[in-house]
Amino acid sequence: MGDGTKKKILIIGSGIIGLCSGSYLLKDGYDVTIVEREPLGDGASCGNAGAIAATEIVPFALPGLWKDVPGWLLDPLGPLSLRLSYLPQFLPWLYLFLKSSNQKKVEKSTKAMAVFLKNAFDDYRPLLGNTGLESLLKKEGSIMIYKSEKGRTKDRYFWDLSQRNGIEFHHLNRREILEREPALGEQAHCGVYQPNWGHFASPCDLVMGLSNEFQKQGGNQIFDEVESIEFKDNKPRIARTKGGQALEFDHLVIAAGAWSTRLSKKLGDNFILDTERGYNTTLPTPDVELNNMVLFAEDKFVATPMNMGLRIGGAVEFAGVEAKPNYDRCETLLTLAKEYLPNLNGKDGTKWMGRRPSTPDSVPVISPSRHHDNVHYAFGHGHLGITGGAVTGRAISDMIAKRPTELDLAPFHINRFD
Repeated sequence: MGDGTKKKILIIGSGIIGLCSGSYLLKDGYDVTIVEREPLGDGASCGNAGAIAATEIVPFALPGLWKDVPGWLLDPLGPLSLRLSYLPQFLPWLYLFLKSSNQKKVEKSTKAMAVFLKNAFDDYRPLLGNTGLESLLKKEGSIMIYKSEKGRTKDRYFWDLSQRNGIEFHHLNRREILEREPALGEQAHCGVYQPNWGHFASPCDLVMGLSNEFQKQGGNQIFDEVESIEFKDNKPRIARTKGGQALEFDHLVIAAGAWSTRLSKKLGDNFILDTERGYNTTLPTPDVELNNMVLFAEDKFVATPMNMGLRIGGAVEFAGVEAKPNYDRCETLLTLAKEYLPNLNGKDGTKWMGRRPSTPDSVPVISPSRHHDNVHYAFGHGHLGITGGAVTGRAISDMIAKRPTELDLAPFHINRFD
């Protein structure tokens, strides 16, 4: 715009990705509006495990993983469930997931994610600034727990791949685990400590705090649902909402989590995204204390010490965006947790289900549109929404400002499965 006025940026989605993008764009001097379909506090950004998992660079689709899937599906305490009625819709994602487990593709994705997450902590600093939110960030590292040496040996390729891409970790024996986490029981046979890991003690307070700071710095926030995108001069220029608002923009950022591809398809950008529905329970009086965020390797769940209690979460359920939650998954996770934490008090917990927007190769979409130079995508972070929030926000602001960046965005492009 040559008249000296600020360019208008519209961001669809006020989860951690949308808020970080909006905050960075405000710092660049744009007029930024975020529109969100749900009240703050309801989304995946608030109820998650809170991790800044800067070491989680290896994709989920590893070579040979498919051999474990049938056993997981048949195990009532297993980490994976699939509602059979959803299978037809799930097959395209599953096909690309299996293709992505090719070793060459896994190595390429890991290398890209290592660069992406290198600044996971540093890129939050400008956003936390003077907000008072720094106290929420705990950088204590994490411990991955194994039931046996056989379990740790099975993950040898995972750890080798991590190490080759610059991840620091240290193997722990049982004595060393108990020195760090005395509350763990006999199931904790051996483990791996990762120092470059942290978590926010209240993800919801982080999201609410960033939202308040965004508005304090001049950003606009609207609660409404975008129904359609209208064109002007052959470019997307207006978003129409259910509430009847016409939101004009110079640039559009779609960061709507699990709902992002519904909007991208309207603009001609198809991408196969699915929703890993994750469950957790937050226990206000767990009667055990953890000093680190603890991950349980074989059973695929985590325990995070938070301001409001101990959060036990994990599991992957494929059932689509709209299906009702199955809170039996929460009970399953608590049953597993008690095997590792024998003194755990599982009473009075708050159950939650969130929709993780997941790509087949575990690499998010951070990309311009194929067709419109004023449309940009930021979605598909899966388990790494909080982890990659600030990095993505900085990348989106660099993309719109056309600044050079050390991050090669080619592996994150929306066209990579074409």
